Amino acid sequence: MTVHVLGDAPLGLGAIEAAARPGVRLVLSEAARSRVAAARAVVERYAAGDEPVYGLNTGLGGNLGYRLTPQEVEAFQVQMVRGRSIGVGEPFPEPVARLMLLCRIVGLARGGSGLSPAVLDLLVAMFDAGITPVIPGRGSIGAADLGLCAHIGLAAIGRGEVFVGGSRRPAAEALAAAGLAPARLGPKDGLAILNSSAVCCGHAVAVLRDWADLALLSAAVAALSCEGYAANPRIFDARLAAARPARGQEGAAALFRALLDGSALHLPGAARSIQDALSFRTLAPVVGAALAAFAAAAESVETEVNAAADNPLVLADDGLILSTANFHTPGIALAFDALAIAGAHLATGTAWRAAKLLDPRLSGLPRYLSPVGGASTGFNSLGKTAAALHAEVRLRAAPASLDALPVSDGVEDHAPQTPLTVRKLAEQVEALRMLVAIEALVAAQAVDLRAPPHLAPVARVLHGAIRAAVPRLDEDRETGPDVDRITALLRGPDLVGALRGALGEVAAQTFDLRGEPA
Repeated sequence: MTVHVLGDAPLGLGAIEAAARPGVRLVLSEAARSRVAAARAVVERYAAGDEPVYGLNTGLGGNLGYRLTPQEVEAFQVQMVRGRSIGVGEPFPEPVARLMLLCRIVGLARGGSGLSPAVLDLLVAMFDAGITPVIPGRGSIGAADLGLCAHIGLAAIGRGEVFVGGSRRPAAEALAAAGLAPARLGPKDGLAILNSSAVCCGHAVAVLRDWADLALLSAAVAALSCEGYAANPRIFDARLAAARPARGQEGAAALFRALLDGSALHLPGAARSIQDALSFRTLAPVVGAALAAFAAAAESVETEVNAAADNPLVLADDGLILSTANFHTPGIALAFDALAIAGAHLATGTAWRAAKLLDPRLSGLPRYLSPVGGASTGFNSLGKTAAALHAEVRLRAAPASLDALPVSDGVEDHAPQTPLTVRKLAEQVEALRMLVAIEALVAAQAVDLRAPPHLAPVARVLHGAIRAAVPRLDEDRETGPDVDRITALLRGPDLVGALRGALGEVAAQTFDLRGEPA
């Protein structure tokens, strides 16, 4: 079992992802334990006094004006968790929910919540035992994930359901089987678990991983299209990118140079034109902009995961508890909306490169890439599928962070809809992956028909993987199942792992989650 120490340094998203894998055991550092204990002492001092503190001795939201009696304080924490367990719909998958639990533990270890050390120890013990709360997929508007984090609290008090080894079980039963007693919530403990964006952040880590892998695969497929189209590789010259160093463009140009290193395209006269269609020629600016959008989204989530984003926030050094707006996450919402728009730009390039390869006037290859000719449809009919997928990608690019209905008697009248921006990006990734699979099929066929003297080594890896999954098209056949096979290839870990290995540091510097401390 791998031991991961929390609390000494901020964690990059790659480290968060690694720590959430099965078989990892968490240990809180001494510094983290000291912070948590110091903050708890402040909470207990306030709990013994008369000063109103939000969620400690007052109601929440529209009930802010209600003052709890000392006798009501502890019962209110349980009432808070149960009454705010409002999540609905299909739950997040177990690995994603485990990321969410980990994100909440990381935030609690910052000490700003004032959570009881014993409750934090229980959450860590649940994580170590593989007991993961079942968290429904909908119910948060991004002004913290109160109603979804409540399902973490629900499991901790022995209510609701949890995942254990892929199966759903009653939380009380799973805790007992692991030798754990349900938490007894003291003052502020319920709110400390609930008032967080951990659900959104855990989902975001998983979605960013999928997006990064697909973006790298998409770039590799685009490079294979360049091979099949006999595109001019000089467009990726480092001097051209440096002349107008737009955000991400130099890194993207370096990526394509690596993808096409060793290609016959670099031989004199190999490129068919000095200036190709924009879907080929603008790869560095378009992929570079996506690279910059990805970096901004990852940075926003990394900041949130490692922050003390509680309301109210315990300032242990000053002995204070102050109300904050640190739970609000418009930065993540805007970044994920921007990343979805970048995905739409990638999709447009993908669709048009495939279309260009099918057009003999532009590619110099047989019509529809069919070696049969005549009335053969080749890959032409897949244009309808590509158009449908492109429309779906564009739909998922519509901003979700623009609006929210006021809730809680109008007190909570602004929300960024952050979880929705993350979920729609996840949905966009699925459609974009199928669209990239279509380009991959078309690009591999174009390479087969053009038969260049040799491919770049990375392109050779990709072409070989495609051909291992789907044979060359020699006569009209059902191409929909071919797309599904390539989509499965793109979804699995083997091909993207092989490409990352072949590209080495270039891949690590572009579309990847940071594993080092922030």
